[in-house]
Amino acid sequence: MSDKRPNILLIFPDQHRGDWTELNENIPARTPNIKKMKENGVFFSKAYCPSPLCAPSRACLASGREYDNCNIINNKQPYPVDETTFYTLLRDSGYHTMACGKFDLNKPFSSFGNDGKQVINGVSYLDLWGFSDGIDNGGKHDGVRTFRNKEKEMGPYLKYLDDKGLAKKHVRDFIFKNNYTRWLCTPLSDEDYADNWIGRNGLNLIRSAPEDKPWFLQVNFNGPHEPMDVTRTMRQRWKDVEFPEPSKCTRFNDRQAQRMRQNYSAMVENIDRWIGIYINELKERDEFDNTIIVYSSDHGEMLGDHNLKAKRQPYDESSRVPLAISGPGIKHWGIIDDPVETLDLSATFLDYARIPTPNYMNSQSIKDFLEGNQDLSRRHARSGFASWRMVFDGQYKLVAGYYTSNMKSNQKFKKKEILEAPFHLFNLRNDPNENEDIAESNQDIVQRLRKLLVIS
Repeated sequence: MSDKRPNILLIFPDQHRGDWTELNENIPARTPNIKKMKENGVFFSKAYCPSPLCAPSRACLASGREYDNCNIINNKQPYPVDETTFYTLLRDSGYHTMACGKFDLNKPFSSFGNDGKQVINGVSYLDLWGFSDGIDNGGKHDGVRTFRNKEKEMGPYLKYLDDKGLAKKHVRDFIFKNNYTRWLCTPLSDEDYADNWIGRNGLNLIRSAPEDKPWFLQVNFNGPHEPMDVTRTMRQRWKDVEFPEPSKCTRFNDRQAQRMRQNYSAMVENIDRWIGIYINELKERDEFDNTIIVYSSDHGEMLGDHNLKAKRQPYDESSRVPLAISGPGIKHWGIIDDPVETLDLSATFLDYARIPTPNYMNSQSIKDFLEGNQDLSRRHARSGFASWRMVFDGQYKLVAGYYTSNMKSNQKFKKKEILEAPFHLFNLRNDPNENEDIAESNQDIVQRLRKLLVIS
């Protein structure tokens, strides 16, 4: 690896569950570019997000802090403007920092502006968060919400559609299929489909970056988040593919489950296609050999497993995400099954930029591991949301405070309350679907993992 600091490309879609790639032989997903990243670097099969909800997960990544040390409990708090992000540290060290798509750092407020610059009362929030440039369009629901509320600034994606006379058509269709069981294709063309618009924005940001600085780009695709809206082209490629039935599911019938999983896979495949487009762009710009490429997600998606949809759950379908990393100096590891946390990307990016990790961060760099110089420093991975916490040691997963019928999503529990909550224990090697709670007969394992549930 040269003395030149590398560029960093983080492709970070919304709601991509960890098992939904073609590296899992049980799922007929098509992700050839994630597979290539594995072949040229590493794919972590047991990567967990800090919290399986959009705003907390992204805030934890930005701050480098675990859920219990991050100030974002759910989707109702904006990222504190006085809390430093790793983006700011990169920018202040000389990086040109960029992002596009769904930032979710100002989640309660639809204040994107029609240009996506997040200027509020003359203050640039993109600048406060540490970005040199960017286009924040929010998630699938955010733009539609602002358009329906007849706000003057509808966000950059809805403004793009509105300028083409497509916004009202898109919003009507979105409202109709705003759940998991309506399957008509979007009326939008492939060109106007949100993730393809976001992908083009990312390319334009790279092309406009100054040539005398290393750059960081985070591409936040809106998919494969629900609703399961796909173009006709995307749907055609998946309409006859059969998927395994959801585990322990009575909520969706077989046809609904198949269509849901087909459309979800179409969105995943389209995003994977963009990995290839970015790699080709980097090669054409002669920047591929000096760019660290990372693919991951903020959280997963239940897709009917355990009779659940969306996220917020400690189950692997919700809390585990894909994590693929390739680039200069990275050893060709293939698939690694040891537990890791996506939180550690923050310190890893700083390490590649030769910036010390601040003491307040819980994030731990895995750069030395990626380059084959040391073992992973973590021996377990944590995640949490609202009342529950989870820890996984590579075989056993311990969950505390999980109440499916009464999840208190507006508060965090104190450490004492978490440690006194009911426990559930699963052996993921023997029971990957987490169907058999073995806590009662394995109290020694419960007590060992209990000590790791929260930060001391």
